[in-house]
Amino acid sequence: MKLLLIEDNPTLSHWLARMLEQDSFALDAVQDGEAADRLLRMNRYDVVLLDLNLPRLSGKNVLRRLRQRGDATPVMILTASGSIDEKVELLGAGADDYLVKPFEVRELIARVKVMIRRQTAATANEVSCGDLVFDIDTRQFTLKGAPLNVTPRERSVLETLILRMGKTVSKAALMDSVVTHDDQPSEDALEIYVSRLRKKLDGSSAAIVTLRGLGYLLRKKDDVE
Repeated sequence: MKLLLIEDNPTLSHWLARMLEQDSFALDAVQDGEAADRLLRMNRYDVVLLDLNLPRLSGKNVLRRLRQRGDATPVMILTASGSIDEKVELLGAGADDYLVKPFEVRELIARVKVMIRRQTAATANEVSCGDLVFDIDTRQFTLKGAPLNVTPRERSVLETLILRMGKTVSKAALMDSVVTHDDQPSEDALEIYVSRLRKKLDGSSAAIVTLRGLGYLLRKKDDVE
């Protein structure tokens, strides 16, 4: 399990990192909001531990940007303020938990483990690429939390891509995925399906990338850029 620790106090950051690593967590640690935002765009974490009073970009804005991208990574706020108003504001903005400093590291670790268990249970039957989510049980897609309207053939193509997210899928494999809907799929037909899907994903954080001579792959746009 990998965590991102965002804490501007170097002494506290180093101590927390050591305690978490002793409990077998892998982690990245940064001390300003801009660095945190960059890492969150590039990497996947199981839990984010987020201080609020950060240089360059506040913790609140780090959280806001994360949720605006459709990223549902669990976030625990670490702050010296224990006001009810602030708790309500941050939980409403998308934080999953809130721990007031000073705290016992045992409580922090216990809460992190609970968050990971909840996330694992909630996403066991889902695959996501940024703000695009595929429910394996229902075979339905949602984009930014809303149902994505796709035809059966488009669904088969997108399903094949998201289940192999980040990996190249050959045109032959994609054409095979629509054979039940189209007895004689062609490369031209496949390109039409991909073109339609790209239009439907316009403005999202998921992108279908063409690898000439190889096929297609589905990635988060930040990974492409």
